[in-house]
Amino acid sequence: MAIQKPSLPKGTRDFSSEELAKRYYIINTIREQFARFGFAPIETPSFENYNTLMGKYGEEGDRLIFKILNSGDFTAGVDESDWQTKNAARLTPQISEKALRYDLTVPFARYVVQHQNELTFPFKRYQIQPVWRADRPQKGRFREFYQCDADVVGSASLWQEVELVQLYDAVFTSLRLPVTIKLNNRKILSGFAEVIGESDRLIDFTVALDKLDKIGKEGVVSEMLSKGIRQEAIDKIAPIFSLSGSFAEKVAALREILKASETGLKGIEELEFIATAIDSLPLATATLDLDVTLARGLNYYTGAIFEVAAPREVQMGSIGGGGRYDDLTGIFGLKGVSGIGISFGLDRIALVMEELGRYPESLGVTLEVLCINFGQAEALASLKLLRTLRSLGVKAELYPDAAKMKKQLEYANKKNIPYVVIIGESELQKGTFVLKNMQTGEQKELTTAQEAVTIMNGAAEIRGQ
Repeated sequence: MAIQKPSLPKGTRDFSSEELAKRYYIINTIREQFARFGFAPIETPSFENYNTLMGKYGEEGDRLIFKILNSGDFTAGVDESDWQTKNAARLTPQISEKALRYDLTVPFARYVVQHQNELTFPFKRYQIQPVWRADRPQKGRFREFYQCDADVVGSASLWQEVELVQLYDAVFTSLRLPVTIKLNNRKILSGFAEVIGESDRLIDFTVALDKLDKIGKEGVVSEMLSKGIRQEAIDKIAPIFSLSGSFAEKVAALREILKASETGLKGIEELEFIATAIDSLPLATATLDLDVTLARGLNYYTGAIFEVAAPREVQMGSIGGGGRYDDLTGIFGLKGVSGIGISFGLDRIALVMEELGRYPESLGVTLEVLCINFGQAEALASLKLLRTLRSLGVKAELYPDAAKMKKQLEYANKKNIPYVVIIGESELQKGTFVLKNMQTGEQKELTTAQEAVTIMNGAAEIRGQ
């Protein structure tokens, strides 16, 4: 019988060492800025109890949660009528007690509630871990991907929003990606629904509006109509689809549209606070833009909402997003704890960095020195040298077999190792070694590891000029 060729589940990927070097570069850049802004790391399990996740993301989000079948005979105890009628909504909780996390925010809320007596509020944490969504795979959208989140709970101060805008700017400036940070406020969306008389359909309204970039105005209107939102109500709010101009001009137009909504006017007030503060604290490379159609389809947002757009020359969905949630911990019994958080989409950022060539050249160098293996005595001498080189911070290895020198040099070339060390019989007798530059072919006979490090550092400085 033919052996079936192995494959990966759709929406997942393997990563080579070169790809991981690039991902770690982004992660380390993000982690460094998280720490500078006062966030401390935590981790939560890859899966949570079914009831912890379900019902927290809206109907569409719940459908995208990967459920885990119970161990053993998962059909035991299942209601027979539910089994026969294939009632998924009733059947799933009976056969699945756990699910893979959909994001890092709801698990974070659960963490805060469980550990509330151990935490000092406001509590600032960051998390860099994978999440899973049963979404349709496409460019920049995977079923398994990393999120890099920073959240603050225990403070309703709008200065947190200002700081998170600055954090986005700091990270993307470090990555040399001039992004646009789109800003809106959930209260404004509530105001829209209020002034058109559709407050009871706020979720349907925001879920449809959030798809504007994907399906266009006609698609959004069609979806709203299908959800029972009246055509005259949609016509009343139509100006938001083409709102343009400066931040101040958009705010002026919003004031006119929302003049009868106290909630909407409160949202405008919060937006103006953030924009005024950022004007006094200019961003390094990012641009702040008011997008009144930005909805972000997660039900728990209550105030400011953010979305980060990649540089214009790259066709990519959002590479970051987040917002204010005033009572997310309330779903687990801890009321009145306001929070706000943002997320960086590692996988999409990596694709943008690749397309724009923003990675440092040095990332491709995983090894700096290969010691050629000529035999047992020479290998032992090489390992003694390697121990010293490694203590000086050099990435180095010994070729494991005493193969032909041509084969060993080909290995070094294939792995882009810039230097090889040669200790043959002659060098062994003299207590020296030869350092060969694989790019120029230049060779120097040396006596100490420090001499080799000095030469390599000098060459690296020349390349960097």
